[in-house]
Amino acid sequence: MNINFKISAIANTYNPLFELTSEELSEKNMVKMLVDANPGFPCRVSLEDAEIGEKVLLLPLEYHKTTSPYKASGPVFIRKNAVKVDLAVNEIPAMLYKRQQTLRVYNTNGMMIAAKSPSADALRNEIETLLKNPKASYIQVHNTNPGCYNCQINRIV
Repeated sequence: MNINFKISAIANTYNPLFELTSEELSEKNMVKMLVDANPGFPCRVSLEDAEIGEKVLLLPLEYHKTTSPYKASGPVFIRKNAVKVDLAVNEIPAMLYKRQQTLRVYNTNGMMIAAKSPSADALRNEIETLLKNPKASYIQVHNTNPGCYNCQINRIV
């Protein structure tokens, strides 16, 4: 059985925030930063690591909007002027291969039914294997060590 999937990034509605002062951002629990390492600042809009010298925002994002106990939010980086990536079916962005990932699998009710942390070499195979489970509705990808959300993988039916 061939499993097809599509990885989706978040929309960029954050550019106006780059004009705020540090104090104004602090009131919103956000920080503007200058990238000083690559990899190190993975943008959740472009699904690319920001380049050294770029400006990014570190902000809280509610990334798992569900009525289940797994409702979740956490910190994410957004590049200034980032364009939302539109990946092809079954395309995995290079950013996901640069660090250890955890795949959290959810059913249609937003309940976690599995979680795996495959090696970079096994990432594609693990995604396909997890989506073979008929109860699996989607996968959320997180950086394993800091636990930060990266993107969502949806099965293409």
